[in-house]
Amino acid sequence: MSGDTLTYDLSSMSEGTPSVFVKKDWLNILDNQNGQYQGNQSVIDTSQLANSNKYMNYREAYLAVPMVMTATTSVAGTFLVAPQTATTSADLVLGLRNWFGSIIHSFTLDFNGTTIVQQTPYCSMYNCFKLMTTLSMSDIDINGADMGFYPDNPLSFGFQCSVNSPTVPTTSVQGTTVGLGTTNNTIVGAFQPVTGVFQQFSAFNEGLLARQRYIAFDPDGAGGGLNTAGVSTVTARPYTQLISTTALNQQYKGYINAHTAQLLQYSIMATIHLKHIHNFFQNVPLLKGVFMKMTLNLNQTSIAITSSAGATPSWNGTAVVASGSSLVVNSALGGVSPIMITSSQGQAGMVLNTAGTSTISIAVGNKPVLTTQSSNISAVLPPSIQLYVPAYTFNPQYEDAYLSSPVKKIVYTDIYQYQFNVAQSGNFNQLITNGIANIKSVLLIPYFTAEENCGLNPYQSPFDCAGAGSTSPLCLITNFNVVVAGQNMIYNTQQRSYEQFLHQLRGANSVNADLTDGLTSGLINKLGFEQKQCFYYVDCSRMLPVEEAVPKSVSVIGTSSSLRSLQCFVFIEYGVEVSVDVLTGARV
Repeated sequence: MSGDTLTYDLSSMSEGTPSVFVKKDWLNILDNQNGQYQGNQSVIDTSQLANSNKYMNYREAYLAVPMVMTATTSVAGTFLVAPQTATTSADLVLGLRNWFGSIIHSFTLDFNGTTIVQQTPYCSMYNCFKLMTTLSMSDIDINGADMGFYPDNPLSFGFQCSVNSPTVPTTSVQGTTVGLGTTNNTIVGAFQPVTGVFQQFSAFNEGLLARQRYIAFDPDGAGGGLNTAGVSTVTARPYTQLISTTALNQQYKGYINAHTAQLLQYSIMATIHLKHIHNFFQNVPLLKGVFMKMTLNLNQTSIAITSSAGATPSWNGTAVVASGSSLVVNSALGGVSPIMITSSQGQAGMVLNTAGTSTISIAVGNKPVLTTQSSNISAVLPPSIQLYVPAYTFNPQYEDAYLSSPVKKIVYTDIYQYQFNVAQSGNFNQLITNGIANIKSVLLIPYFTAEENCGLNPYQSPFDCAGAGSTSPLCLITNFNVVVAGQNMIYNTQQRSYEQFLHQLRGANSVNADLTDGLTSGLINKLGFEQKQCFYYVDCSRMLPVEEAVPKSVSVIGTSSSLRSLQCFVFIEYGVEVSVDVLTGARV
């Protein structure tokens, strides 16, 4: 019996083992921007750490990223309301897409003056897929708040388009409480059975609600007690009677720091682990004296909602519900927008009583990125991104063993990105690259085009969760295959959705490839895949070692089953290796 073996092994263990390390210190450094992020970039160099004469473990390292999400209006009137009752609270009006790392559009790493991680746009899309196929719900329970990560419900989506011509959407709001185009932003409700011709698998997106809880602590909010009948037995008191805002600021705890008639502002202290930004950090050994330069390009975004004179639109919780209004997303880099706006179903929030423009923005640092909002600085956060790295001091006998082979080979993967469009129900045979060596996998992520989604790219729409662990809904593909150097990676071209899930997607990046019952991971199931997690993934790593160094062309072929035209993002993962002297940090 396995239990008997474990009992014997535990009894046979010695009472103590020597410590491998005698000390562990957390060191932190600031980036080089001096709190200025108008250029949508952050640069961090590790020269200070390289001179510390300690072994750095970048596998554990993380970035502390201050962010400010600000909503303002250009007109006087009742726009945002302070929390007073459950029906007038604005606290859950705004939220973030899945994972704090969605703020990163691309990432570059220079190692001792040589670029070893290439700049790849939209890298957060790929990283969210890796997290969705790697993590388990136990990881979310423990680390979700730290990462800003909770998967969206793929069954709670909707699609809103022009009431006059459903096949030709428009950027004008058509009287909806949830938003434009594809939506997945309702945070209250319960399961409802099929009623008439309408079908609703799930009424609300509990993932978005969970992520709002990570950032929406309001010291002015009140907590009360309920008896067994669900009736309040005490007078609710604000949290400011338990902790002051001064103490919250000293702790850098994220919270809602402003909620007035014309201003709502969230202070967010995000932590992003380097191992989730790039695979290199997942495989790097302990290093001493290494100089690295990290460049992060940032998805700072603003959203402008404009109402025309006489329209008298109201924005009850999120969606402008009168015609004659428009919404424009501005992203300097064109990447994933981190901002989400919740549906007004079951709650009240923003109300704009007259013509004008309302603006929502998210910025890195402790002040808004827009000059029009620069006077609205209520957030008390550090002005700059900080890198935290643990520094270890070896027990001498273990250090001698570690340095017996000082040159370590770091084997990691990098990604290449390409995108193309597919017509409604169209065929595609697209060459992605003429030659990449050591190909590991190919991932295709489909979204509706902006023209098919009320003028909004789904991964930038504030009403949708696409681009951060989700795709556009029902973007299924048949006759699908990946062709590498003229050879089909799938023996029989895939025809059915269950084939893609069971043969390719299930077990990708997960523990034991999900082959062991009782020990599995991954957050995408078959129902989610067929609804709004339509990731098409193919493992291409099975090859002879002699083939790995040979550059090969990659093509993807298939037929879209969607009645909407698609924009497809393709990510090719390929193997890279670099040898390093762990004592000096020099490349070998």
